[in-house]
Amino acid sequence: MSDLRDLYQEVILDHTKKPRNFHKMEAATNSAKGHNPLCGDRLIVYLKVENDTVKDISFEGSGCAISTASASMMTESLKGKTKQEAEALFHRFHQLVTGKPEAAEAGPELGKLAVFSGVREFPVRVKCATLSWHTLRAALESQQNAVSTE
Repeated sequence: MSDLRDLYQEVILDHTKKPRNFHKMEAATNSAKGHNPLCGDRLIVYLKVENDTVKDISFEGSGCAISTASASMMTESLKGKTKQEAEALFHRFHQLVTGKPEAAEAGPELGKLAVFSGVREFPVRVKCATLSWHTLRAALESQQNAVSTE
C-alpha cells in the first residue's frame, strides 16, 4: 500500500510543479473565480464551450499543492466532455474525496483522479481538492459571483 501512496504523491507533485493547462484563455466563453480562505488558494477557471461540449479548459491562480494538482488534473480530464459528463465527473470526484471509503471507491471513469482518494482522510484538504471543481461548476453555469469553500 505504501508503494501506491508513493505513486499518488509523485503524480500530485508532478502536477503541482508542472501544472497542465495553466494559462489565461483569451478565447474563453465562460469563466469563474474561486477562493479558499482557509488555505489562501485563488484560481480562475476558463472554458471554451461549443455545442454543449468543453472544447478547451484552463486555469490560473495560486494555491497549495493539492489545489494546483487537482485543477491541473481536472483540466486534463474534462477536455472533450459534454456539460452533462463534466457534471457527472464532478459528482464522482466529490464523492471520492468526501465519502466513506466503501462508498467512494474510485471507478474507471475517474482515471488518474483516483490519486485524490486519500484526501478524505484530511478534511481540511478536501476544500483544497474541490475548489477547482466547484469553480468549474460556476463557470459552466456562468455564475458571476466568486466561489468560496466557506
